[in-house]
Amino acid sequence: MKYRLLRRRAPMALPRLTVQRALPWPVRALLVAAIGLAGAAAMWAFENGPVLPGADPHTLRAQLSRHKTQIETLNAERDKYSATANAAESQLNIERSAQKQLAAQVKALESENVRLKEDLAFFESLLPNATGPQGITIRRLKIDQIAPNQVRYRLLIMQGGKGDQLFTGSLQLSVNTLQTGKSAMMVFPEGNSSERDKFKLSFRHYQRVEGILTLPEGSVAKMVQARVLDKGQVRAQLSANF
Repeated sequence: MKYRLLRRRAPMALPRLTVQRALPWPVRALLVAAIGLAGAAAMWAFENGPVLPGADPHTLRAQLSRHKTQIETLNAERDKYSATANAAESQLNIERSAQKQLAAQVKALESENVRLKEDLAFFESLLPNATGPQGITIRRLKIDQIAPNQVRYRLLIMQGGKGDQLFTGSLQLSVNTLQTGKSAMMVFPEGNSSERDKFKLSFRHYQRVEGILTLPEGSVAKMVQARVLDKGQVRAQLSANF
């Protein structure tokens, strides 16, 4: 009980207070002036460049000027070389384009040469030619694979002699193919095909026939045989392999 009474009568601890004295205004003015002078000196040193102890400012400025001149010279050379490189690249592109054009022209000339050779062979085949009593012959048969399942054919059929009589008949094409590893034969035109008119023949001296045959998917053509039929009888035939 005595301890509790003493504890109640003991004064409570109060927070400590710190009293700071304000600087007089003349001292504060001197501090502000000193800070301003320090800032001005820093700005002057920044604008005029650092001067090392014992270094001549004029010498440093001369060196700085020389470095600037060298940098400008290097920039000019860099621009010159860059322009030269761009011009060389443009010239290279022009030469590549010209090379592509020349390659296309060469390819076109090769195709034209092939066509001229075919025309020459065609006109040579127009010379009078006795082919026996029947007088019908296939002078040329050319086949080309233009797609995995498409074949282009071109024929020249002639009638020897003077050509006094009009020949009327039909063309029949047989294609030997390989389907799923087995040999098969396809005949064009088929029995009731609507394309039978394309295979009809009617001429006195010659007739050129060409077209495209479409095979089943997966078929590989091996040989094409052309027959000229007259009332169901074979008057001429010729084969060509791939």
